[in-house]
Amino acid sequence: MKVDKFGRLAAGAVALALLTTSCAGDRSDTDAQSGTDGGSGTKGGAGAAASASTFGTLPSPCGKGDAKGATDQGVTDGQISIGFGDDRGFTSAPGLSKEMGDAVAAMIDWCNQQGGINGRKIKGNQYDAAYTQSVKVMQQACKQDFMLVGQGFAMDQAAEQYRVGCKLPTVAGFTVGPDATMGPMKYEAVPYPVDLMNIGGLRLAEKNLPGFKDKTDVLLSTSPAVTAGTNKIVSAMKGIGATPLECGVRLNDAGESSYMPFAEKIKKCGAQYLWTSETPDPGQFSLLDSIARAGVKPTYLFEATWYSPFVSKWNTAGVGDTMRIGMIFQPFENAAKVPAVKQYMDLVNTRKGKVALLGMQATSSFLLWAQSAKACGSTLTRQCVINELSKVHEWTGGGLHAPTDPGNNKPASCSLMVRLNGTKYEQVFPKNTGEFECGADFVVKTDPKTWGTKLDGARTSTRFLTGDVIKPQTS
Repeated sequence: MKVDKFGRLAAGAVALALLTTSCAGDRSDTDAQSGTDGGSGTKGGAGAAASASTFGTLPSPCGKGDAKGATDQGVTDGQISIGFGDDRGFTSAPGLSKEMGDAVAAMIDWCNQQGGINGRKIKGNQYDAAYTQSVKVMQQACKQDFMLVGQGFAMDQAAEQYRVGCKLPTVAGFTVGPDATMGPMKYEAVPYPVDLMNIGGLRLAEKNLPGFKDKTDVLLSTSPAVTAGTNKIVSAMKGIGATPLECGVRLNDAGESSYMPFAEKIKKCGAQYLWTSETPDPGQFSLLDSIARAGVKPTYLFEATWYSPFVSKWNTAGVGDTMRIGMIFQPFENAAKVPAVKQYMDLVNTRKGKVALLGMQATSSFLLWAQSAKACGSTLTRQCVINELSKVHEWTGGGLHAPTDPGNNKPASCSLMVRLNGTKYEQVFPKNTGEFECGADFVVKTDPKTWGTKLDGARTSTRFLTGDVIKPQTS
C-alpha cells in the first residue's frame, strides 16, 4: 500500500481519511449553535470565541458532576477508560497518522481539566498499531477499554472481526477496510461509507470552471489502491455528464525515469483540467514540472491529500498555482474566522503535537463520543452511548467541517475549494471565507461492485456480523 513522504496512505486506500476523498466535519440534535442552514453558503465558522466552556460553536460536553457506578467495562466511579491511537511506529513511514493520537491526547487533557465527563476523568490508553499490529492492538483494547475513540488504523480490516467479536464499540477517527467502514457498533464524525460518496469537488468544478465537462482527464496509476479510488471518481464524473478524455496517462506507482512523454500526451490530448486520486510525492511533482516545461498549464483538480505543507513548500516556482483542492474541512488558513479550527490548533500546539487535517477529524470524533457519553449521565454503558450516537444526524465538530450524519453513517453534502497560490492556500469557492456550498446532488450512490463487502438492509457489513452485537434501541 502506498504511503507518501508526509506519512499518509494513498487516497484510494483511505478515502479520506482525509481527508481525503473530500472533494479530510457541526451540528447535532443538541448542537443548536452551529450556525449551519443546510443550504448553499453554509457558514462553518460562525460562533463565539473558543473557551473551555465551548469548542467552537459546540457547548463543551465536559465538566464536573456526580456520576457514579462501575456500569460497564472500563467505567468506574471516577474514571472512563478509552482507547485511541494511530500507526506512528510504522517503520516505512515513521509518524504515520501521528496527528490523530496527538489530537485525542490533547482533547483528553482539555476535557479532564474541566472535570471529565459528568465528573468521571478520562483515562486514555494510547495504541500504536504500527500498520501491521492492528490485531494485537484490538485484542488489547478488547480487554480494557470502554470504547475506541478517534483512532485511525490503516489495517483496521484485519482487526475488525476481533472488535465485533468482543463487542467493542468505536467512534473512529477514520476507517479504511470496507467491513470496518460499514461495521456494526461503529460511528464516525466524518463518515466515508462505501455506498455513498461526496462529489462536492466535482460539483464545484462543474459550476465554476468553464469547459470542465468536456476538457477533463483523469491521471491513472498502476497502484490498485489508487485505481480503486480513481474508478469511483470516473464513475461519478460520467454520472454528471463529464466524460474523461482518456489521454492515456498511466503512471507507474514506483516512479518513472522521465515524465516528459506523459506531459507530451497531455499536451497533444488538449486536456484543460486534470484530476488525480494520487497522493503527492516526488514523482507527482516531477510530472507537474514536466507539464510546465512542455508549455502546458492545465488546472489541477486534486483531492484533499494535496492540502499539505509538503505541497506548498514544493511550489516555490508557482507550477502548482492552478491547483484546486476540494475539501469538507475548514482549512487552517480560515482559523481567524473559524474558532473551532483555531482552538484545535492551539490545543495540539500547546502539547507540541502534530497539526494536520486528520487531527481535526479525530478531534471531531472525540467530541461526538464525549457529547453522547455525557447524555448517559451515571448510567454510562456501551448500549446507552450507541443509543445517543444513533440520534446524531447533523454534526460539524463545533465548526471543524461540513455537516455530516454520523447516526446514519452518511457523508457531508457540502464542500469548499481552496487553491494553491505560491506557498500558501486560500479558499476560492464559495467566495466567502469559512463558508461551504451544499446541495443534495453533492452525494451520489456508488456502484455495489466497488463496495468490497456485502451490506444488509441496515447498510451494515455482514461479514463479521453476529446476532448479539449492540444495536441502537429506540424508545
